[in-house]
Amino acid sequence: METTPKRTTGWVVMEALRGYGVDTVFGIPGTHNLEFYRPLGALGIRPVTARHEQGAGYGADGWSLQTGKPGVVVTTSGPGLLNALSAAGTAYCESRPMILLSPGPALGAEFADNGTLHETKDQLGAASAIVEWGRRVRSAEEAVAAVHDAFELFATTRPRPVYIEVPLDVLEEETDLPAMATAPREFAAPAAPAADVVAEASALLAAAERPVILAGGGSRGATAELRALAERLAAPVVTTLNAKGVLDEHHPLAVGSNLRLAAGRRIAQDADVLLVVGSKLGEAELWAPRLEAGGTVIRVDLLASQIDKNQTSDLGIVADAAAALGALLEALPAAEPPAERTDRAEARVRETLAAVRAECAELSPGNTALAESIAAALPGNAIVATDSSQIAYWGLLNTLRVSEPDSTPYMATYATLGYGLPAALGARIANPERPSFVVIGDGALMFSMNEFITVVEQGEDVTVIVVDNGGYAEIKQNEADAGIAPVGVDLVQPDWAAVADAFGGTGRRAADPGELSAAVDAAVAAGGLQLIHIDQAAFSAAEEA
Repeated sequence: METTPKRTTGWVVMEALRGYGVDTVFGIPGTHNLEFYRPLGALGIRPVTARHEQGAGYGADGWSLQTGKPGVVVTTSGPGLLNALSAAGTAYCESRPMILLSPGPALGAEFADNGTLHETKDQLGAASAIVEWGRRVRSAEEAVAAVHDAFELFATTRPRPVYIEVPLDVLEEETDLPAMATAPREFAAPAAPAADVVAEASALLAAAERPVILAGGGSRGATAELRALAERLAAPVVTTLNAKGVLDEHHPLAVGSNLRLAAGRRIAQDADVLLVVGSKLGEAELWAPRLEAGGTVIRVDLLASQIDKNQTSDLGIVADAAAALGALLEALPAAEPPAERTDRAEARVRETLAAVRAECAELSPGNTALAESIAAALPGNAIVATDSSQIAYWGLLNTLRVSEPDSTPYMATYATLGYGLPAALGARIANPERPSFVVIGDGALMFSMNEFITVVEQGEDVTVIVVDNGGYAEIKQNEADAGIAPVGVDLVQPDWAAVADAFGGTGRRAADPGELSAAVDAAVAAGGLQLIHIDQAAFSAAEEA
């Protein structure tokens, strides 16, 4: 039954978000956050109700990766917000835009310890410790201003999550704030790169014999410029996992997202000039303490604080990646590189990819072979979300070649479990033209299998390929390496195909590459929630037979 609209603080916050193009929010309605939900229908905003706030956060992240807009997470106070903070931590570590909205205690009730519903000692402090900034507003004007400030952050500097807390009495208060106050604002573009630094960098690159480009997550908005620069320089491109696909991985200069492997790092370390674009070169992306580049290092980053982080630079360009690479292209000679130079660079890429394949096969043969079978079965334009599972980081992310950035939603630094399924759903909602898959281990899927019902409820098509290795195989190996007998790692498995059926989807099983390919084709054709169970031991035996 329709009720008379009340233009509350919650309404104008959502009105401001809608003005910036946010048409989907993720969360769970609760006793205290209803005023965030009241205006959604009138404003044309789709609510996606997850079955756990962590899933809402990861769904928002998957949606954000496809749209370029911040994922918006609406929680209730106390436990709802705290449940979402793992997703906020993920967005912080991976430098992704996210807005968390939550009610808080009424004005004057802070730290009262009266035993009110969802009372939390310091909710704002808890969230602020995780996000880029947290803010407790005191009026509708302050709440809308916080939304504008969030979008200014996302537009002008390193994107990271923010938290906006609206006291319950303020949230429910009606306001006469004019519509112009909620209208989206234009923000100044990041500063252009310094001309003298660009000139020096272009001279170094033009004189290089073995230039290499190392692209991180900050390069994702510069795909055209990065490709043009790589071709102009005949420079191989190796990426972090967050930049996977920023150069089409079928391109002859693409080394792919193999920086974590020794062979992938080696091509960067051996460069006489290494151009690092939008990466802090963190240990989680390297699987090594430092890169240890051997040649001249040029770094491009939005923040001056990143220019020497984890790898000292010889020259730093503080600028947006697209602007910096565009300026370098203009400063470089317009002539294409000699054919023999391009041939040498492409040969180095082929040699590196062969070495990467050999390294993977040596370090994790079972996951490498299985990942190759999965990659061969997937549609070429699929979005493939993954989790912190062996099949992902020891296989698919090295094997699968993608043509666009953000085709493999993942969280290389935070390395959480439970990410893949809700992220795939969020990606599908944002980009329904591409098939959406999850490739995940059984241990990780147990963290988010409740979101099966969210996929069904939302009427979306998501196919889950669950690789069952009997529990936490990586940790089991860690225990063995440390001389510890297996403890807490061999896990009981459900009948995964039957579980999918019970949630209203379709469960399938694949025992060999032929069955897997047929199951993937059938899943895509059928739509809805699809699950393909792979018993890894049995599948590997079939591959070897």
